[in-house]
Amino acid sequence: MAQATLTFDDLNLNKPLLAALQDLQFTTPTTIQHKVFPVVMSGRDVCGIAQTGTGKTFAYLLPALRQWSFTKERFPQILVVVPTRELVAQVMEAVKQLTTHMNVEVAGFYGGVNMNPQMETASGKLDVVVATPGRLVDIVMSGALKLKNIKKLVIDEMDEMLNLGFRTQLKNILDLLPARRQNLLFSATITPEVEALMAEFFNDPVQVEAAPAGTPVSNIRQSVYKVPNFNTKVSLLEWLLREDADMTRVLLFVSTKQLADQLFERLEADMPGQVGVIHSNKDQNYRFNSVRSFQDGTYRLLIATDIIARGIDIAEVTHVINFDMPETPESYVHRIGRTGRFDKKGISVSLVAPVEEAQLKAVEELMQYTVPETAIPDGVEISTVLTKAEMPETIIPNIQLKTRKYEGGGAFHEKKAKNKKVNVVISHKEKMQQKYGKPKSRGKKKR
Repeated sequence: MAQATLTFDDLNLNKPLLAALQDLQFTTPTTIQHKVFPVVMSGRDVCGIAQTGTGKTFAYLLPALRQWSFTKERFPQILVVVPTRELVAQVMEAVKQLTTHMNVEVAGFYGGVNMNPQMETASGKLDVVVATPGRLVDIVMSGALKLKNIKKLVIDEMDEMLNLGFRTQLKNILDLLPARRQNLLFSATITPEVEALMAEFFNDPVQVEAAPAGTPVSNIRQSVYKVPNFNTKVSLLEWLLREDADMTRVLLFVSTKQLADQLFERLEADMPGQVGVIHSNKDQNYRFNSVRSFQDGTYRLLIATDIIARGIDIAEVTHVINFDMPETPESYVHRIGRTGRFDKKGISVSLVAPVEEAQLKAVEELMQYTVPETAIPDGVEISTVLTKAEMPETIIPNIQLKTRKYEGGGAFHEKKAKNKKVNVVISHKEKMQQKYGKPKSRGKKKR
């Protein structure tokens, strides 16, 4: 009952932060927010486990900004490391929302754009830095940014950063930071590799869970359609978008950038001006504009790959559709967490082909939950046309013919010595010598 009536006024927040939360019309902290706040304020290292959509960005920003103090030094005190540039933009926006009544300078650094303007920003007065690992290392190595004053390090979505191959950059960053600092880690899942890195660099972190890792969010209704092939998936997707009027803001996950573009071209023809697509081959402005159009309702459907979708923080996603099952079961939890955010109801739908049954089983084992199966509606055309990837592989046997070793006989026997023809030119004199034992002339020439 105490948790149900808890408000932000009950936390040890200062007036500027409370005023900012009032401006945002936020009154009640989420589970992860009120659980993490006193632990961070105590100075202990924290490992926060919370699914996407539970408010973990504010969970680490509120206590970090509460303990921040103004200084004339230009070097930042708070460092937030995230896996994607979209997440950089999201966290920066959250910092700005919470510091409207505070004099806090925040900057974001990420790759894929010219580094010179970012280096110029880094050389100015900063209090909070939000960055992706690779670009952060580049800017620090250039000398434009110094981390000697960092008091709080936040690593958000560390498991995803390790999946993206940022382990070396993360270790470099941790080695560059002051030894006396507070480490805060937040993620939806904790993998063995994450645990190993925490054991090396963190100081006895307190683990705080909003829900056990991998458990399905209670306010998300999950379902699965088992479909025979790719073309039937497309038919079912088109049917759902056409027939289900409740699908007003749909986030569609696909496995590859190529597939994202293919589906965009096909669905855009049926829903002109209502479909967006984002993946790493799209430039930064295109991606930001696509997310903005999805957020303001211009796009009804946004097609995305896993990596890019980590930075999408939209409270009104009505449906998440898994066109493909993810390679890792933890990614499924991240995906469906994009709907049902902040205690709102959400729906997730997965389209599972026979080759993806093992991935579905892995997801269910992680969540300890069997996703209910829904029958394919009668109006959906069950295609018999297979893609090249779905066609059975024709195996041509590699037959090695034995070479026979002939040792005489047949047409390949050795000729007898007398039958061997040797072209030898013998003169008449030599012929006579061989025949008569002495040279014999032809006789005198006639005159």
